[in-house]
Amino acid sequence: MSTLSNQKTAFAKICILGAGAIGQLVYHQLAQQSQSQLSFISRDTNSSIQPLHFTTLDEQIISREAKLIGKADYQVHLNQVDLLIVCVKAYQVSDALEPILPLLGSQAHILLLHNGMGPHIEIIPMLKGLGVSLGTTSQGALKLDKWHIKQTGKGLTQLGSSEMLAQLPPLSIELKQILLNAIPQSEWFAEILPLLWQKLAVNLAINPLTAIFNCRNGELAADEHKPLIFNAVSELVAVAKQDNIELDLDALLQRVYLVIELTADNFSSMHQDVHHHRQTEIDAINGFVLQRASVHQLAAPVILSLQQQIKQIEAKYL
Repeated sequence: MSTLSNQKTAFAKICILGAGAIGQLVYHQLAQQSQSQLSFISRDTNSSIQPLHFTTLDEQIISREAKLIGKADYQVHLNQVDLLIVCVKAYQVSDALEPILPLLGSQAHILLLHNGMGPHIEIIPMLKGLGVSLGTTSQGALKLDKWHIKQTGKGLTQLGSSEMLAQLPPLSIELKQILLNAIPQSEWFAEILPLLWQKLAVNLAINPLTAIFNCRNGELAADEHKPLIFNAVSELVAVAKQDNIELDLDALLQRVYLVIELTADNFSSMHQDVHHHRQTEIDAINGFVLQRASVHQLAAPVILSLQQQIKQIEAKYL
């Protein structure tokens, strides 16, 4: 039975953890299409109202105000949250959620929306009976300023649950509908893990290479990169199979090259992390596959080599 009545559905309390480009994009999309009570979790002590600016795909600038929940108000506000959308970097998920999860009410549901895989396994012991759903988005967004984002591309958003989460409370039909109505080209899947593995393959084939070779996505279409991409994706498919995830290698390679073509002028998120001397998400992309490979006693030398090269780059500035 849903925790939200029809009357309350329009006023569902949705809180976003992570005010990066994607977190702000989802906020604007929810604000446009629903009457939900929206807010961000802030690391400041006091709550505040923050002006937000959003440049749409057709270059319109939309301004809104968002409530930022400060630490002094966590206890009261978080207890009332119906849906917590987590948009921080994959390596931040566990640490960011640890102080927040105990303050959530029993009705709260968590949606993880980040690149890479792994955090859903890490946080399951922390949930204390709360439900969790998983998602991935190919929408493009760029921060023009701290509180001004620009949407740079359309893309699919795939949300769902998994058999491994079946013992936890599911996302209510009402909240599911709010998300699907608000986020363009979004779809719900009863079993999301195969789709997350597919997205992981795309990230694994593109992100490390663009950072290592300091190039835009489109440059990876060159013949010189094809053996590396083929071998990395092949290793991932072999590891996924041992996790009972069947992936079609040819179809996956076609998808990788389609993304390379469609995002040819873009710099990947990992390229930008390296460019700005930030920690990358390599551990949630290559690292996750290597962890699963280790469990099944499989070798993945190309995936390991790419991870090591990114680690060497990070070591020079971290």
